[in-house]
Amino acid sequence: MTRTRLAASVLALGVVLTVLGGGAGSAQAATGYRYWSFWVGDGGKWTYATQGPAGLRPADGDVIGFRFSVSEDSQESAKPRRAAGFDAICGKSPESAKAGSDGGSKRIALVIDPGTAADAPAGEQPPALRTACARVGADATSADALASVAKPLRYNSGALLCAISGYPKTGCGEQVSDGGADMSARPAISVKTDDGNGSGPSAGLLVGLAAVLGLGAAGVWRARRRRG
Repeated sequence: MTRTRLAASVLALGVVLTVLGGGAGSAQAATGYRYWSFWVGDGGKWTYATQGPAGLRPADGDVIGFRFSVSEDSQESAKPRRAAGFDAICGKSPESAKAGSDGGSKRIALVIDPGTAADAPAGEQPPALRTACARVGADATSADALASVAKPLRYNSGALLCAISGYPKTGCGEQVSDGGADMSARPAISVKTDDGNGSGPSAGLLVGLAAVLGLGAAGVWRARRRRG
């Protein structure tokens, strides 16, 4: 029985160490997600949209932006690299000249920023940043405005915007490691510290590890005592 318990303790210790090492490695390797973020202009500045493009209905004269990048969350997401100025985009456009002649339409300024080469998927180069002035129906959504000036668009089954004007060709919100590798096929184990920063093992895991170590030590002590 002593040898059986000792073997079980060693096996349990190996499992804990494997989870500890593998989980921490996954947490450190994965740094963000590659996707198109959605922004709205607010006083000439960009604010992360609280609704998706299909749910937000901008008013005439509004500015919306899209930026492709790798980021951890909305707080870290890169903003479009062009000011959110309506007049600079729609002021002298042909669509601006038509405004007012049709009460059933509205003008929406768009900034479409495909990001940098560092954020691009392997084998692809981001197209140039561009702006557009869309003239759409009065009840049109941001997705409608985008579709009117930047086809083809690609969405996944969850209605997440995956590509604008065909960029990127593949992928949709995939997890990316710090080296730029696609981590979408590797399920990550979340290992958090007490302060929630995810940089090390949790207190619960450490307590479990200590318990396993204690069990193994007790087994060895009992075996030696019986031999004596």
